[in-house]
Amino acid sequence: MTISNGVTSIGNWAFWECSSLISIEVGEQNPVYSSMDGVLLNKGKTVIILYPAGKTGSYTIPDSVTSIGDGAFSGCTSLTSITIPDSVTSIGSGAFSGCSSLTSVYFQGRPPSLGASVFHEANRVRVYYLPGQTGWGSTFGGRPTALWIPVMPNLPSVTTDNPLRLRSSSPAPAAVRVQRSANLVDWEDWQTVSKVSGPSELQDTEAGSTPYRF
Repeated sequence: MTISNGVTSIGNWAFWECSSLISIEVGEQNPVYSSMDGVLLNKGKTVIILYPAGKTGSYTIPDSVTSIGDGAFSGCTSLTSITIPDSVTSIGSGAFSGCSSLTSVYFQGRPPSLGASVFHEANRVRVYYLPGQTGWGSTFGGRPTALWIPVMPNLPSVTTDNPLRLRSSSPAPAAVRVQRSANLVDWEDWQTVSKVSGPSELQDTEAGSTPYRF
């Protein structure tokens, strides 16, 4: 579906339960709306207005977004997981209402403010938050919470040059703690890298000072 440049007003529930809608595009000269990856946002890309109900799988909200609008994901029965960046400070009423396949909501920051019935009839949702983020309790918006410990599926690769380089990749932004040891017995915290996404590289410039480094 394409929203022309002349359209300047759309109701929050205008396309509710349009289960065949998989993408929304907006004319480049539209003064009010914009789109990114088929999702409808305001012109400044700070508010998610509508996620197409027929869009399947997982979704990561862009870092530019600060607010999720009322009913933005309502009726999205094929949405399975969503990652919400720490830039989001508010979630509107009924934002995930009726998201019957949604099982995981990953928050990268502190809990945002909530409107009413955010997870109404989204009964499979579990909310995850990162270690070190304060303000979280045992439930959020009526749904259970759990600590989010991201898994790095690819084991680090290490080169033998000096400085020692460790390369790895992560499927989603996460805080990663790296430890090191010269003898496999005494381990020390080396570095904590926050919000790693995709390939990353760390250098141990002191690796040459010991016979072994792990």
